[in-house]
Formats: sequence, structure tokens, C-alpha cells
Amino acid sequence: MGSLVHTAAPLRAHRAHRLARRLVCLATMLVAVAAAALGAGTVPAGAAVTGPVLDHDFADPDVVRVGGTYHAYATNGDGRYLRHATSRDLVRWSLDGGDVLPALGQWAVDDRGRVWAPEVFDSGDGFTLYYTARDRASDRQCVGAALSSSPDGPFVPVGDGPLICPAEQGGAIDAASYTEDGRRYVVWKNDGNCCSMDTWLHLQPVSWDGTRITGPAVRLIKQDRDWEHKVVEAPTLVKRGGRYVLFYSAHFYDGDAYKTAYAVADDLTGPYTKAAAPLMTTESFSGTVRGPGGQDVVTGPDGRDRIVFHGWSPDYKRRPMYAADLGFANGYPVVRGSKVLYQAENATVHHAIVRDAPGASDGRAVGHIDHPDSYVEFTVFAASAGRHTLSVQFGNGSLDSAGVPAGASHRLSVNGTDAGSVRYPHTGWDTWATSEATVTLNEGWNTIRLSKGDLYAELDSVEVA
Repeated sequence: MGSLVHTAAPLRAHRAHRLARRLVCLATMLVAVAAAALGAGTVPAGAAVTGPVLDHDFADPDVVRVGGTYHAYATNGDGRYLRHATSRDLVRWSLDGGDVLPALGQWAVDDRGRVWAPEVFDSGDGFTLYYTARDRASDRQCVGAALSSSPDGPFVPVGDGPLICPAEQGGAIDAASYTEDGRRYVVWKNDGNCCSMDTWLHLQPVSWDGTRITGPAVRLIKQDRDWEHKVVEAPTLVKRGGRYVLFYSAHFYDGDAYKTAYAVADDLTGPYTKAAAPLMTTESFSGTVRGPGGQDVVTGPDGRDRIVFHGWSPDYKRRPMYAADLGFANGYPVVRGSKVLYQAENATVHHAIVRDAPGASDGRAVGHIDHPDSYVEFTVFAASAGRHTLSVQFGNGSLDSAGVPAGASHRLSVNGTDAGSVRYPHTGWDTWATSEATVTLNEGWNTIRLSKGDLYAELDSVEVA
């Protein structure tokens, strides 16, 4: 904002020590922004998510790699208890015409519609399948186990009853395997939302083949955020950069409000700290994926992480499978393809001023980007290299020399290289709108600088997709 418009948008009083404190805390803020960021991505690495990799009803996908083949398993459908598909590259998939779980354990009600959320892992002596089904004795959803010598099945149920079935807590669903230091654990959810109880994600030790419980369960997290509503479920636990990252789905699965989130911990049993915002949402994908959830993490053919998940079809009749590039910014997950928010007031602000700003996304914005050396520089993280969409939230109340509302711009540079400009139509001060540009980012950390251009504009935030 410059001399032509200072009276149109007066800055509120700012104390010098307040601005200095923000600058001193910049590095910490950047990490916090990455931790709270939304995100989503693509396969193959570097491409944008334009549609599902398996355009078939394939909910709650679990993927395991055996040799050069990826095996994916999904919730019931097509007359099968569980679905199965294979791929060599996580992009092109072939559906299995059979059922990898031909029969349920004797403890389970023979109802295909209640068989959910498979998990398969290689124990070294064969393959173990976890599945959710209806327990006859308690009339709750519970977790069972089955074994096979091949990832193609058939899997044969083991045990006289379910593996995990806390009926007094609503039962158990969504089992996932985790290993560390030669020990295996199962992460699962008590199905408390079935009966007006809390839903907790638990960690529990099991035998190496996963068919026997060997110790008590530890509670990790429960639903306690407004955007989770009454549900946390579908846990996936990984360790990256020395930090435990617990992915989970939240809200009800049956619409756009379903989402993927995460919590982090320094120790396996916690405490786990949730991110301030979800990782993947319908909004973070700008509606191109609806209700992203039921996620799993897998290593791609290039040795880099992918996240696979389901989302609703436009008619809400099926949940196809998607895959995205997954990176970790200082141990916090970032998924390529959805918007990652970075507040301007948390960026490096040079010869400009942070001000209180009604209507801005965090109640503050950067103004007075008026001088030849004025700029706001963001440090952003990309899960993979390539072209990304930069969405700039701005306010422009500029007037031209005749006093007529006029467009404005900022010069744009990426990693020190000129990338043209971002243009802003007139909105009026404290009226925020979005302008987009395409930028090419490196994998990992990048710098994006917006500096003085034509006339004057203020910055609320940027989002990188």
C-alpha cells in the first residue's frame, strides 16, 4: 500500500517491539506453519492429482509391496467380503475377480456389508490379514485375523473368536500394523461412535504374525476437535525423521466432511500432539477429491513415500482410490496437490508492516509493501518437484492518478529467480480475494518472494498446491 491510498486504509498503531518479536520467532513459525499445513498430491511423482488411480469402488485402501508388485485391499463390494487389486507402479491397477477372504471366522455374522478396512502385512512366514466384521456374541464390529501363504490369498481365518473386541467400548475396527525393534503392534479404533461414546485410537503389542495379543492397549488420541466431530478412525502409524506420525481419518465417512489428519510424538506411546488443521480435506483439494480418508502410506517404486486414500465419486455412489506424493517437512507430513496455507505475517517481512486486518484469514496482513526494496518472502515445502499452483490472498484498494480504482501487482520470484508478476484486480482495502500463478518448485524447501510491483496491494496469505 502506498502514498496514494494511505488515507483509504490507515494502519493501526504498531509497537516496534511487537514486530521485532515476530521476526525473531520466524524460524519457529515456519515449522509450525508446515506442521499445520494442509496438503495432497500425486502419482507418478511430480504430477498433479487429476483423478483416481483406481476408478472403481475401493474404500479404505491398504497397500503392501511384495517383490515388484503392489497389492491393494479394500472394503467389501461387488459381492466380495474384501476387494483386491495389483499394480507395478501405483498408477495402473488390475482388479482381482475373486475374493481374497472367501469366508469369515465363525465368530462373525455372515454379512458382506459389515466387512471393512482390511490390513495385510508380510510376517516373513506368510501374510496376515486384519479385517473388521460383526461379532455374533456382542453384536459389535470387531477385528479378526486370517492367514495366507500368498498376498493373493485365499486368507483363512484363525482363532475361535475375534482378535480385538472390547464390546463395552463399542467394539473395534480399522486395525493397522506397525513394527519397531523386532516387535509388532496393532493400532486400532474402539467404535465408540456406534453408541455415544468416545472414539480412541489404541496401540497394542501382538505376536510377530499378528494373531495373538501380547500386552495391554495404550490410548493415543481421541476426538477432541470441532472439525473431527465425533469420530477419529483409520489409523496409520509411520516413523519419519525420528518422529512418530499417526495419520487418521476424522468426521463421518459418508460425505464431503470426511478428512485425513495427523498427530506427532517423540515416543511410540506418546503423548501425541495433533496438527492444528487437517492434512487433506475436500476444500484442500478444491473439490477435486471429496471426503479424502481411509489412508495408507507406502513406498513408491522410486523409494519415495506415497499416501493412498479414497474419495467419493461425484454421485456419492462409490469411493475410488487416489494416490499422492508425500513429503515430510521437518518431520511433519505435506501431501502434494492440495492447498498448503502460509500466513504473510509469519513470513520474512522486509520494509513493510504487519497490521491488524479485519477479514484476513488470521486477523492480520502485511501492508506498506510500497518501496523498491519491500518484500514478503515465504518459505514453502513441496513434496515433489514440478509445477505448483500459487494462490495469493490479497487486498487492493489502489487508485490511479485520476482517482479511479485500478489493478495492482507484485513481482514474483522463486528460489531467487524472477518468475514474472502476480496481478490483482481492484477489491478495496480489507476486502480479500485470490489471484493465482503457476510456479515451479524443487522437492523440499523453497523460497517465494512477492515484492513491490504496480501500485499497491496488501498480502493476507499464500497457498501452495
